[in-house]
Amino acid sequence: MISLPMTLLVTASLGAILAGLSCSIAGVFVVRLNMASIGFCMSHAAFAGAAFGVLVEIDPLITAMLFASVAAVFLAPVANRARLNTDVVIGIMFSLMIALAFIFLNLSPGEAASGAALRILWGSIFAISEYDVLYLAILSTVILGFVVLFYKEILALLFNRKLAEAAGINTYMFTLVIVFMTGLAVSLSLKLVGGLLVYALIINPTSTAYQFFWDFKKIIIFSPVIGVVSCIAGFVFSLETDFPIGASIVIVSALALAFAIAISPKRRTAKGNAQAT
Repeated sequence: MISLPMTLLVTASLGAILAGLSCSIAGVFVVRLNMASIGFCMSHAAFAGAAFGVLVEIDPLITAMLFASVAAVFLAPVANRARLNTDVVIGIMFSLMIALAFIFLNLSPGEAASGAALRILWGSIFAISEYDVLYLAILSTVILGFVVLFYKEILALLFNRKLAEAAGINTYMFTLVIVFMTGLAVSLSLKLVGGLLVYALIINPTSTAYQFFWDFKKIIIFSPVIGVVSCIAGFVFSLETDFPIGASIVIVSALALAFAIAISPKRRTAKGNAQAT
């Protein structure tokens, strides 16, 4: 087991808790609105931004948020319209972002840059700072506040976009905010989980919650609980095995999802209905 100074242990633990909280709440929107491919593209936009930050020697967090914000502006109209060419647009954006990320990392000189590149790829306990924890805490508070203040509008949007528009809800603006917050959650979790793996932290906890609950209120409560538990368990697993923390978190969350699918009451109900017909 890795022995860490208490300050670093507390910082990393808080970072894991807040990353699990913010990403999994964003994941509720991403999964329910069928924006999985958009969330995937956003994670790699943040990854490309962080790689650019390493190249130009700027805080990767700043450039990751900048790239994610720009991607949100382009992808929000795509998310707001379920059209045939949506996947084509997202595929182009995704391939562009991942190509730029590897070009930036390849151009980054020196051993220090190589170490920073690896932290961006896989995440690191040692990369997260007190400021990162503070930013994650602010973002988590904003996301929770957004859900509480606009719960009825969000529920209407997630239930049926057209009916929400007919009721006078600005669905485009809400979609833009959701995509933007997803990008920020990804950017702020990048140092801990890694650019190639952070997307799983958005999808897995929510997908796990969906295996057990139909009610949206329960899903939005239990999804962050699952996300936080997955992050803490992954953190402990990383300390015990010396595996990268990002990979450890993803492994734990994937195992939780697999177990949930195996025992899901929804799956049993669907199977029973199929046999009845």
